[in-house]
Amino acid sequence: MSTLRSWREIPLGGVAFRLSTDVKTGDWRALRPVIDQNKCTKCLICWLFCPDMSIIWDGEKVSVNYDYCKGCGICAHECPVKAISMVPEVGE
Repeated sequence: MSTLRSWREIPLGGVAFRLSTDVKTGDWRALRPVIDQNKCTKCLICWLFCPDMSIIWDGEKVSVNYDYCKGCGICAHECPVKAISMVPEVGE
């Protein structure tokens, strides 16, 4: 069984010919979406618009899979009740 590799292991100019779920791309992010569960109406518009399928709906609450979220902010922009805010990513 092979282990998942980081995007940093792709050679310069290389292309990852794999699904985004095979390469954890979340560390590309400068801003991170944070969901205010008290404001969230669970309309799932964020889930629908997320290009990386990083929004998770478990049947009870909406969350973000930060392993794959690139921080594009589409979820926050599309949220009709503004329950998602984009906050700066904490550096390593």
